[in-house]
Amino acid sequence: MSEIILATLNARYIHSALGLRYLLANMGDLSPRTAVREFVINDHPAEILGKLLEGDPKIIGLGIYIWNLEPTTRVLADLKRVCPEVCVVLGGPEVSYDQAELPIVALADYVITGEADLAFPAFCRQYLRGERPGQKIITAALPDTKQLAMPYAYYTPEDIAHRIIYVEASRGCPFTCEFCLSSLDIPVRQFPVEQFLAEVERLMQAGVRQFKFVDRTFNLNLKVSRRILEFFLERYTPDLFLHFEMIPDRLPESLRVLLAQFPPGAIQLEVGIQSFDEEVGRWISRQQDFEQIEKNFEYLRQHTGAHLHADLIVGLPGETRESFAAGFDRLYRLHPQEIQVGILKRLRGTPLVRHDAAWKMVYSAYPPYEILSHRAMDFETIQQLRRFARYWDLIGNSGNFVETLAWLCPPSTSAFQALDELSRWLYRQQPQLYGLSLVRLVELVFIYLTEVRGCDQEAVAVALAHDYTRSVRRELPGFLKQAGAGKLSPAASVEASRLPQRQRRHLAGPDRSLAGG
Repeated sequence: MSEIILATLNARYIHSALGLRYLLANMGDLSPRTAVREFVINDHPAEILGKLLEGDPKIIGLGIYIWNLEPTTRVLADLKRVCPEVCVVLGGPEVSYDQAELPIVALADYVITGEADLAFPAFCRQYLRGERPGQKIITAALPDTKQLAMPYAYYTPEDIAHRIIYVEASRGCPFTCEFCLSSLDIPVRQFPVEQFLAEVERLMQAGVRQFKFVDRTFNLNLKVSRRILEFFLERYTPDLFLHFEMIPDRLPESLRVLLAQFPPGAIQLEVGIQSFDEEVGRWISRQQDFEQIEKNFEYLRQHTGAHLHADLIVGLPGETRESFAAGFDRLYRLHPQEIQVGILKRLRGTPLVRHDAAWKMVYSAYPPYEILSHRAMDFETIQQLRRFARYWDLIGNSGNFVETLAWLCPPSTSAFQALDELSRWLYRQQPQLYGLSLVRLVELVFIYLTEVRGCDQEAVAVALAHDYTRSVRRELPGFLKQAGAGKLSPAASVEASRLPQRQRRHLAGPDRSLAGG
């Protein structure tokens, strides 16, 4: 029986809640009386409620995020109907700022804002002694990373076998990008690097070979960055995979030399460009050296085997359709393996709200609070860019159209224009963004290239057949055989062979809970 339950609803089963494990690691004498229970947002609320209440807990801590706010609100509403005496404590970024208007806050007994690694255990001790805090909203003091117990011993064998393992060598971010909660998390605080690496060593001995670093700026502290890369090089095995988020215009020679020593596919670098428009950068307090970014991309593509995952955002204040298109083309020419086109979200607490009046920013009232329109982009423009982003994900990021992309985006043309025309045509043929099978998408692309663009049928069919059989031996669809593709052997792809594309892309975001912001 556990008197204290730490729980959250993850977006997917493969995610693991690093924040819950931080809390458990720092419970001290309360650790034996505490249990972690993880769910996913698609679990039935009654099933979640039943598991939360097993053993008659006295305190339940819930991690609240943009992706789980609504389903967790339903669970908590039912929990308070069934067991109103259970003390419920909320934490996480979605209740750390501007929380007064949220129905879930009204349902809860207490809210701890900020990094609750130490504040939550302190609350539990006080509550179990029969003492009640004088206020509902409790602001956690920023913990000293040197004083925190590390959470990695609490990854179970099941986690190691089936879930993404998140780690962090630092917390905080030195930048002030107004769309990001990390802009509020200054300064950067480093964990003791040798202590951290000793924990990573134990994870590797337990069988972990894929690590998702959630540090906002992995390459900020070059001494630590080099030490971590050297650590993994010394222990490299062919199944090792590392994900880092990096500052795109900071890549000194000392890091280049180390990155170049990793084999192709062993490292994924998440590079947040967001916008190539300098004026937009000024609006959102994000200054970048675009020329240096291009040089760094060129080096990484030519001299390392790193998989580059670059981000752009639709709907930033000051961004127009034309400036976004120019930015997409510029990034496309740098040849990252993935370009993630995201829609701007109004995260609670970010300074982005200061632009609401001047730019007529209109967001959805419901999570994930995506932009609907602003002064330079009307609703229909953003809707079309949303469709563009989805089709680009299916075609450009999926790894299923590697050869065919050369037909869709011929040299010396605007990649954005070509793909925008394709996305508009695809939506007219089948007006749905989800539930589109691969074989149906291949068929539509074949029709578009041969009938709309007038490309050679046999040449297009061969390219599509190579792509269709690239990583999985599949029977060719009849329309490709009839067009002259014939019987083809599956083509090998260096970039696809190291790690399945869908698995790499799942490493794109941490599932933090009450602790760690």
